[in-house]
Amino acid sequence: MHIITRKRLNDFAEKHPDAKSGLQHWYQMMKSSNFTSFVDLRTDFPSADQVGNVTVFNIGGNKARLIAAIHYNRRRVYIRAILTHDEYNRGKWKE
Repeated sequence: MHIITRKRLNDFAEKHPDAKSGLQHWYQMMKSSNFTSFVDLRTDFPSADQVGNVTVFNIGGNKARLIAAIHYNRRRVYIRAILTHDEYNRGKWKE
């Protein structure tokens, strides 16, 4: 899968170093995979949730939430946001 944009991962990891290893793990798994559907993705990411048009991943044991739009047919993953658990619960990302 092609991840767009890795800069968001790096920026979040700078501000929240405790999530860095989880983000690196997520990136490596996504980069080396070729998911064809959400069902396929759930085999590697069982805690991922489909919320509307985006997929929400728990990162690093719930230290962060990564929100991505995944286009399986084009093998593209667009990172929309990476939030702390508290920021995610406030719900502004849904707007």
